[in-house]
Amino acid sequence: MTAHSAGIVLYRRSAATEPVEHSVEILLVHPGGPFWANKDEHGWSIPKGEFDPDAEAAADAARREFAEELGRPAPTPPAEVPEVALDPFRAGRKTIHAVLIAADFEPDPIVSNTVEIEWPPRSGRIVEVPEIDRAEWYSLAEARTRLHKGQAPIVDLIVATLAD
Repeated sequence: MTAHSAGIVLYRRSAATEPVEHSVEILLVHPGGPFWANKDEHGWSIPKGEFDPDAEAAADAARREFAEELGRPAPTPPAEVPEVALDPFRAGRKTIHAVLIAADFEPDPIVSNTVEIEWPPRSGRIVEVPEIDRAEWYSLAEARTRLHKGQAPIVDLIVATLAD
């Protein structure tokens, strides 16, 4: 059975004259907890979470997940730059549905939901950790090495969408 995740990709342009990979930045989040504490390369994600596509629209789920992970609602895009639903793509056993939104956003402070995990693994000890511990803006070029490898295709989708 395929799981579905929905997320928002906030983007902003830093310089209109540069190629998209260097002039566009996206907001990425870093998972909280001890497992991810020292993982930076390929340890980041877009703010996203699972949803049931038969019960909820992907864009609605993406907005809900953004608010849960960052503690504030996702910004509304300007009227002249409407949000864009990117083509869904597979990342492992999940299909990711991403919504691209042009907006500047100050990620601090983060007020993330928490999750319970067993730590250390197989110890029987349950600890509560934040879903995310930080959020930062990265150029698309840098996002390729920050994103989980399964989410890397999102960079090409963004480039194709914004290059038009």
